[in-house]
Amino acid sequence: MVLEQMRNIQIIDGATNSVYDIFAATDEEFALIFPAGTDVAFIDEVYRDANASQLNAAFEAIWSRRLVKKDAMGIHGVLFYELEEKKAYYPTRRDEEAVNPNGSRLR
Repeated sequence: MVLEQMRNIQIIDGATNSVYDIFAATDEEFALIFPAGTDVAFIDEVYRDANASQLNAAFEAIWSRRLVKKDAMGIHGVLFYELEEKKAYYPTRRDEEAVNPNGSRLR
């Protein structure tokens, strides 16, 4: 039996009571959310750039795979809900390339 590769996605939600859960996604599901080498996504852009019914099915599966944070073996992507102001910090949609609004590196 071949086990499918899973990637962990942390959800950062603008809700006051958000707990920033981590969910496991298959490689195919991950690729729907994070195109071509990106690891930061914003939900409005995800739905703007992909097939909604395909995404809905992927998210339904992903939401069934919540991980306990201490058991997660890394975070492969971050998905923002709301928090439009964060887009300025991730112009390339790659976490390691995060910048301040003036263009200076965050790390």
